[in-house]
Amino acid sequence: MLHTRDFRRLLGARLLSQLSDGVFQVSLASYVIFSPERQSSPADIASMLAVLLLPFSVVGPFAGVLLDRWRRRQVLYLGNLTRFGLGLVTAALLLARVPEWLFFASALLVTALNRFILAGLSAALPRVVTPDQLVTANSLSPTAGTVAAAAGGGIGFVFHQILPPGTRADAVLVTVAAALYLAAALAARRMDPELLGPEHHPDRPDLRSALGQAGRALADGVRHLVRESRPAVAALAAVTAARFCYGMLIVTVLMLSRYTFNAPGDTKGGLATLGTALLFSAVGFFLAAVISPWFSRRLGLDGWMVACLGSAAVFVPALGLFFSVWLTMVAALLLGVVTQGTKICADTIVQREVEDDYRGRVFSLYDVLFNVGFVAAAGVTALVLPLSGRSAVVVLGVSAMYAGTAALYARTARR
Repeated sequence: MLHTRDFRRLLGARLLSQLSDGVFQVSLASYVIFSPERQSSPADIASMLAVLLLPFSVVGPFAGVLLDRWRRRQVLYLGNLTRFGLGLVTAALLLARVPEWLFFASALLVTALNRFILAGLSAALPRVVTPDQLVTANSLSPTAGTVAAAAGGGIGFVFHQILPPGTRADAVLVTVAAALYLAAALAARRMDPELLGPEHHPDRPDLRSALGQAGRALADGVRHLVRESRPAVAALAAVTAARFCYGMLIVTVLMLSRYTFNAPGDTKGGLATLGTALLFSAVGFFLAAVISPWFSRRLGLDGWMVACLGSAAVFVPALGLFFSVWLTMVAALLLGVVTQGTKICADTIVQREVEDDYRGRVFSLYDVLFNVGFVAAAGVTALVLPLSGRSAVVVLGVSAMYAGTAALYARTARR
């Protein structure tokens, strides 16, 4: 496929776009959480996660309607070009020390456009490969994009370690991300405007009608889910609860990295500790992908989900109540396993239990629940977590939520 010019160009646009996202997200985290000029709080983290995740939840279900009407090459070109301009504006807002809501509004627009660009990249893929190559393309392209985003995060981390900490360093990071967005726009511009579709259909309903139909179709999917797919409802409830617990613990680790595991003024050390914890968690996600098929065959999907949730109820207090750096890393690894293991089970149950005609809409709802659960967790944690991150109440509360979710899901599965 890499010998095919159009596929190479589309892949290049994806890699540059997601590389930029990685740099931008690190710059956002650096300013909100690890700036030596401000005393970051759990509420600041909740605001950052809302900026990063809520646009996906609000825009996601309706993005397809627009992408089936706008030329996808233009979405990639103009979307990244707009993000280049917004990135420069965001950097200027940082240097000007404007009210924070202006900074967050600019960052929110950057991440909202990301939803259209990622969906557009996926929708355009069948236009640049043959049908027999599509499965391979779907394996290669998103995986390469994820690697590029991680590499962008690494670039942002290196810049943060080299530059003197402060607002200027954060503005430099945002400017680097903006320059990469410009490179992604120019890469997309090399493609023919009509290459990526969509085809023109004169009988297609107008945009207002199509958006209304999308809303009604999503509501139909919810009704079908509640009435006809009770196992899928239980799985979605369990995975949302697990995501909520994971979100609370992520915020806790963020505050521990910033104020407890490192001196409050050592922002470079704090970011390094956080990066290590996220790396351990990512390894856990990978291990879950390796072991979940084996465990689910022996325990069943329901049994493996209950085992994941129940084990979290045990190891979260056993490791977390010591507030030790390396015990926290072990907990991050295990949390990655159980969080991704739960999601793998839920994905499979939804795919198995929901009729094909409704499956796409249910997964759109799934995406909304997944992201909203994470942001809600950050909001709740902001109300109860002290600045140091040391809170036995939060750790024990999360453990109780894992235990309750495991018990309720096991009871529902038996029924």
